[in-house]
Amino acid sequence: MLALQSPGSKSSLDGLRLRILTFTALYPNKVNPLQGIFIHQRAKHLARRPGNSVEVIAPVPYFPSWLPVPRWSQFGQIPREEEIDGVRIHYPRYPLLPGISMPVHGMLMYLSSLPLGRRLHREKTFDCIDAHFVYPDGFAAVRLGKTLTLPVIVSARGTDINLYSSFRLIRPMLRWTLTNAAGAIAVSADLKNKMIALGIPETKIQVIANGVDTGRFHPLDANSARKRLGLPEEGAILVSIGSLIESKGHHLLIAAVAKLTERVPKLRLYVLGEGVYRAKLEELVREKQLQQNVFLPGNQPNEELSMWFSAADLSCLMSSREGWPNVVSEALACGTPVLAARIGGIPEIITSPELGILVERNVDCIAAGLEQALTKAWNREEIARRSRSRTWDTVAAEVEAFLKSKAGPSRERISGISSVG
Repeated sequence: MLALQSPGSKSSLDGLRLRILTFTALYPNKVNPLQGIFIHQRAKHLARRPGNSVEVIAPVPYFPSWLPVPRWSQFGQIPREEEIDGVRIHYPRYPLLPGISMPVHGMLMYLSSLPLGRRLHREKTFDCIDAHFVYPDGFAAVRLGKTLTLPVIVSARGTDINLYSSFRLIRPMLRWTLTNAAGAIAVSADLKNKMIALGIPETKIQVIANGVDTGRFHPLDANSARKRLGLPEEGAILVSIGSLIESKGHHLLIAAVAKLTERVPKLRLYVLGEGVYRAKLEELVREKQLQQNVFLPGNQPNEELSMWFSAADLSCLMSSREGWPNVVSEALACGTPVLAARIGGIPEIITSPELGILVERNVDCIAAGLEQALTKAWNREEIARRSRSRTWDTVAAEVEAFLKSKAGPSRERISGISSVG
């Protein structure tokens, strides 16, 4: 049998792997395969580490099928259970009243997931709950952990801390969740500092940035990429990837492009994404007479984004808030320089002027940054080389170590270990 080592020596639990229950409402599914891909990457690579197992509870809103609201009725198409890349995901339903039930979302998620959580824990005997997004997901997970007597580690992703902490009714629940969690993960140092400002002890928080899928995001020949996407072979191309919502700042970028069209012939911007702000962006394009310069192709498959990055001269992100934006890491992994707003965790990714340019979030500064970036000679091979070292395998190893430090294997597993002698 294995021997337990004395305190101060290498942990006797290092050789033991974890049985992890991942909890998040942001997991990809058949209706929204682009949602939370970074969470799936982390869970998938955690599961692939020797001996580990990962099961996922991903609550989705229940919406009556007889109500003709396409935006919400699509949730009914999500199966109760499916498997993605060897990870089994369960989708319990919780009641949702759009726009008015946010303060009780966490409790509704918890109550709706509790029967499933109990059943899975009886079957698997989990060691810990790995929750993503502090509220409402993390709140529900901590409630579930208290019921199942499981330690919970909560990952802050961005909006949960950057935006929700300003909501009077939500801020106390963020603080309660992080206070009662066994540990917390921040995807950037910026988020960690904001969590500390909420009153969470620094010793409880570990910064573990997201990784890059280097099998998917790597440099491609620019001309070939443009041909495959049906893009013009001549002229500078910009891409901006993100939901069509005001906070992503696409409108600022479009206005900046309008300032450059005379000085930068054949300049084209492709804004990839969908959202409620589409009509306003289309109106802005018409107002600025940029129909030949700005295009909104909609959502694009994640597996095709490397072609868009490789085809582009520059990738842009003008968000008003971000945690650790994956589109920045993914663009750099493809060798594409980035122009981005100096906010959130972005300066922790663009750490050198050889990787990109950081600007203030206003039209004049963005236009100046675009002009500077489009006239600079970038070493795209070096950008890719420097940006591809942080893989999801690396992230999974760091997360596993943190989970062990805050949770460790269950008592049932430890009971089978005794000293040799």
